[in-house]
Formats: sequence, structure tokens, C-alpha cells
Amino acid sequence: MADQVSRVIMAEADRIGIDPGTVVVIDDQDGSLLLAAAERWPEAELRLHCDALDEEQTCRAAADRAGLRVTAADDLGLATTGAGLALARLPKGLDALELLAGAVARASDPEVVLIAGGRVKHLNRSMNGVLERHFGEVRGSLGLGKARALVGARARPGPEPQPRRAAVDGLEVVAYGGVFAGASLDAGTRLLLAQAPRFPAAESAIDLGCGTGLLAVALARLDAATKITAIDHSRAAVRSAVATAAANGAADRIDVRRGDGLVEVADESVDLIVCNPPFHRGTAKDSSTALTMITDAGRVLRPGGELWLVYNTHLPYRSALRRSVGPTEVITQDRDYLVTRSVKANP
Repeated sequence: MADQVSRVIMAEADRIGIDPGTVVVIDDQDGSLLLAAAERWPEAELRLHCDALDEEQTCRAAADRAGLRVTAADDLGLATTGAGLALARLPKGLDALELLAGAVARASDPEVVLIAGGRVKHLNRSMNGVLERHFGEVRGSLGLGKARALVGARARPGPEPQPRRAAVDGLEVVAYGGVFAGASLDAGTRLLLAQAPRFPAAESAIDLGCGTGLLAVALARLDAATKITAIDHSRAAVRSAVATAAANGAADRIDVRRGDGLVEVADESVDLIVCNPPFHRGTAKDSSTALTMITDAGRVLRPGGELWLVYNTHLPYRSALRRSVGPTEVITQDRDYLVTRSVKANP
């Protein structure tokens, strides 16, 4: 069943009366927008692009159940090439919206229309300003419940936006789109990064939920012999981590992967995991991903292996750490965050 955001997007498409040959659906969370587009334009070519791996998997599964033929494109530019209509959920960050709007305006049909919807409480005037850089006509739709859409038409193609770069704590960070923290060092990662000299020697280490990859680069600087993997579910994060590793001369040391946490990592195969887990899903608070990371860390760590975690002081993760990994101690904390060290218990 379509939610309010999908419904307001489709209502605006119906109001416009567009009949596109190719429709690209961007960052659909649950497949509802994709299914609605397939029903509305049964003869159109359907394309899908999702930044988040779990959302992509959910949409693919919904399409398979419905018997739809959908092309899932890894690259946003390829996904939007020649499209007459782009339907998207508005990202929460302006950098991500800049990337999305620029790709649609640059690669799509000259008459392309972008309809991007979101919850009213998450919309702001700055979003209009971003769209106005890429479209000659930008307006808001009528509201539907607590959702509205922004509409862009008369595309203004321009060059691909360059990533943001910055120097932070002796490292260079490169950030694409809506990657967490952008070209900066968030307070939690900064606190964990400061503990890097205390990380144990390791043959293999994982930066889990790597974002821009700064922790992976720090691991590479600690020990030239450590095999390092950086994993994130976000395409923007993977692209950023690859660029950050290269900018710091560690491209050949870090294997960056887009993955569903530790799902594809073998049992008892890793010596060290460092992680600043998310406690939001989109704009909503959600600790389920972090708790899954903790559980899986207990599975993939070798006996004696260590999980170093940073998280908000109010989050009750210590019982999960002790239960899933092993003995856990607080290494340091400030007003907002704490760093814990958990050691995988011997069987």
C-alpha cells in the first residue's frame, strides 16, 4: 500500500498529465512508488536507483512479486539518461538533493519533469533553492495529508557537482552527496578516532558503517600489515570512502564494499571491528540497525577479537554488547558520546 509521500507524488504526476517513455524511480523506500508508477504507465520503461542497499533490495523484491520488469542502475547518471519523468523521495540533506537534481537535469530528456516528495515537516525553502539551480521552473504541489512534492521542469543541464573536501585531524575527507557528516568529522567519530592508538594489533579489521572512511584510513595508518575492509549500505558512502582512501594514500590498503552490514562476512574471521553505528533510519530514530551490527559482530569476531563502538550516552547498548560479543568496558566518554571496547569471549 502506497504511503502519503508516494501518493502525493503520483497525484502530482496525474495532475500534470505526463506520458513518459521512461520513468526513473529514485530512493523509493518500500517499493510503493515503483509499483504505483508501473500501474500508472504500464508501457513505460521503468528504472530504479536507490542509495541505500536495503531499500534497493526491498524494491527489487516488490517488483519481482508483481512480475515487473525493472532496470536497477548502479549509477544515478545512467539511471536518469533519457528519462522523461523522475519520481523521487526527497533526501534529508541538501548535498544529496544537489546530486539528484543535477543528475536528472543533466542526463534526462530535455523535457524531463522531476517530482520529489517528502513529509511536510522535513521540507524547507533551501530545497527550492537547490532545485532552482537545475530547473527553470520549480514549484510546490498541493499537500496530501502531511506530505507535499516539489516539481522541477525546464531542465538546466550543468556539470556534475564535485565532492566536498576538507582536512580534519591530519586526514583529508572527501564527501559525495548525502554521506553521513559530509566533509567534516562528527563528534562521535572524532571521539572514537582519538582512541585509535589503543586499538589492538590485528591481521584483519573492518570499519563497519564506514561513511567517508576516515576510521578505515586511521586503521591503515596504524599497521601496514592489517587487511582492512570498509563496509556501508550507502552508495554515496562507498563512493566517498573510496575517494577518501585515495586522498590519503591508502587506496591499495582498504577494500571498500557496499553491503548489508556483516551479512557476507564469514564467522570468526575478523580480529577488530570499529563502528559508529546509525541510530536513525532516514529522519526517524531507529536503533535496530545498530543492534543488528552488534549481534553480527559477535558472530564474525574471532575469540579474543574486539569491537570498538561509539554511541550516544543515552542509548542502552551495553547489555546487547555483553550478550552478543562479550565483556564490555567504557574506554572514554564526554557529555554526548561514549566509546566501549567489547572482547569476544572464548567458547
